[in-house]
Amino acid sequence: MTGQQRRLTTHRTSPTVEHLPLRPLWLCRRCGQPWPCRAAKLALVVEYRDSPVSLFLYLAGCLHDAIDDLHRLNPSMTGSASDMFDRFLGWPARHTDSYRVTNAEAIRGEGTSS
Repeated sequence: MTGQQRRLTTHRTSPTVEHLPLRPLWLCRRCGQPWPCRAAKLALVVEYRDSPVSLFLYLAGCLHDAIDDLHRLNPSMTGSASDMFDRFLGWPARHTDSYRVTNAEAIRGEGTSS
């Protein structure tokens, strides 16, 4: 067993390990699901609750890195752009109230700009 394998085995059995990405595969180190997994999403929302823009910026960087890593590993299996976008950036947009704009708010905003 290599040092890398020993570290991964140690992390998987530790109950305090966070759900972090295993690069370049972009799987969760703890549960093996595509990252961000459900637990990672919850942890990210809690961590960035006071700065949702920072969450989007962080995830956009992860998306960029994931596309590069996964394409380098196997170009035919990277996934579609819409799937990758939804995996990294779609979920917080659906669950962050501060980014939801109703049609009435959008129309009011258009009338106040010059």
